[in-house]
Amino acid sequence: MMNSPTRRRTDVAARRITATDIALMATFAALIIVLGGVTVPVGSLGVPVVLQNMGVALTAMILGWRRGTIAVALFIAVGFVGVPNMAGWKPALAAVAGPTVGYVVGYVVSALVIGLVASVAPRQHLARTVVFVVAGLLGVCVQYLCGSIGLVFRTGMDFAGALASNAPFIPGDVVKVVVAALIAAAVLRAVPDLVPSRRHAGAVQ
Repeated sequence: MMNSPTRRRTDVAARRITATDIALMATFAALIIVLGGVTVPVGSLGVPVVLQNMGVALTAMILGWRRGTIAVALFIAVGFVGVPNMAGWKPALAAVAGPTVGYVVGYVVSALVIGLVASVAPRQHLARTVVFVVAGLLGVCVQYLCGSIGLVFRTGMDFAGALASNAPFIPGDVVKVVVAALIAAAVLRAVPDLVPSRRHAGAVQ
């Protein structure tokens, strides 16, 4: 059984943001921005099909809830200084001024949810992949919820109608979740030290 001083050192190390963590968060924030270049308009509401939500899911699955949420928040924050970071290379300021504001907020909330669920995934590859898929699907539900609330406030739609407007996105989002889960599980299998607790635990042994 681990003695209490060692356990305390492990807990402190696990909470510390290292230079490696900062580099990883910046890298994944940049990845999400790059994925914003892939966008396909759907329906009449101006909410496009994008790959950014797959990037958000991938980030949270690999980096965990804390680093993943920070990375997603960083991705959004740079748009407030004029960087074209959202779908279609629009800055976040433009996105939050339109009907997509709820989806922007949903990115951060879903990263937190996905990261928390993914953090309980076992090390076994198949089981981890399944948990990641579940985490990603929950994240999609969070995005739909936040996005629908945004549509209600921005367009005057009733909530049921706003929620139903997400239906065309469901098949594509399910595919993106599965792809993200497969990639994330493969990455963590190849580079297990990306899991924060494992890396820091090794450092104090």
